[in-house]
Amino acid sequence: MDQDCFDVAVIGAGMAGLICAQQLTQAGYRVVVLEKSRGLGGRMATRRLQETWADHGVRYLELNPKSELYPLVPALLQREMIVPWATPLYTWAADGLKPMPESYPRYAAPLGISAIAKFLGQGLEVRLNQRVIGLHLSEIAMYPEASWQIISESSAPVSATALVIAIPAPQALDLCEPLAAKGLAPEFVRALQDATYAPCLSAIAGYPPEFQTEIDQLPWQAITALDDPILDWVGIDSSKRTQLAQPTVVLQSTAAFAHSCLESASLEAAGQAMLNQAEQNLLPRLAAPSWLQVHRWRYAFPLHPYPAEFLQAPIEQLLICCGDWCGGSGVAAALKSGLAAGDRLNSQFHSRSLPSFELIIDQLNAL
Repeated sequence: MDQDCFDVAVIGAGMAGLICAQQLTQAGYRVVVLEKSRGLGGRMATRRLQETWADHGVRYLELNPKSELYPLVPALLQREMIVPWATPLYTWAADGLKPMPESYPRYAAPLGISAIAKFLGQGLEVRLNQRVIGLHLSEIAMYPEASWQIISESSAPVSATALVIAIPAPQALDLCEPLAAKGLAPEFVRALQDATYAPCLSAIAGYPPEFQTEIDQLPWQAITALDDPILDWVGIDSSKRTQLAQPTVVLQSTAAFAHSCLESASLEAAGQAMLNQAEQNLLPRLAAPSWLQVHRWRYAFPLHPYPAEFLQAPIEQLLICCGDWCGGSGVAAALKSGLAAGDRLNSQFHSRSLPSFELIIDQLNAL
């Protein structure tokens, strides 16, 4: 098979896409992952800036110890990619700060949450900076086994027998909707249309070293579920680092506030409004950082997830969508969705013996 003709093409290198690609690769399929960004992880995102780094998407890892996905935790602990983050979370409302009841153990990533995605991406053929702009049913004579041609902005087309789309549903809809004229069922398109999202803004603010004295006096390192029209999360991101780091705070907005300024040409004013709100209610001097960067997440949190762990197109060619919008939300849902998508694809392809999640992690941990 030619180097640009694969058994499976996976669009998206978030958690669902990576674990699906890893499962199928370990089963012997030839898989390529196409990712529009310059790094892995999707919302498992770490931004490096101003000689430090900050997690501005997913904030920490939390998995049920009884879950079949839990083997990821000891593997990452062994490699020191994550460490326990024992500080209790707090909530803030009109009646003040309160510690939240403990649930499952939380883990922070000292070198950034994107390290988890890099762990899952080991050994995969991943092509970064590949924004997919079109899907075509393949009619290339030299690749009779290929069903799909995947067109990107910046490189030659990729051909594949099967296709997994592991990106937010609205982005998957943009790619799949043109296929309706070629027989893609209306109910498949409607399922993508129904999987809506709430947006979010993430503001990353850095402070001079002397600000650490004030941080050390706080009873909290992270506040979530804020009863506030602007803020949904405030975290001392530098508290996750095991080495001395510049004081850094990450704030995440409510969906309503994000909606109000999502299309702004510059988000700096929105980020400053978030800092002003946090200073007024939580900690003096937050509104005067040394530097500030703001990131918009159009598809931050699924509002109406698809009720199953993947969505398969009812056509002859293998096309499966997966992600954290299938069967739930969050990291655990994304992992389950990716595994389920890989299992379904395999069952309709060559029915090979697929590795369990535990075996996948064992193989990665041995690299």
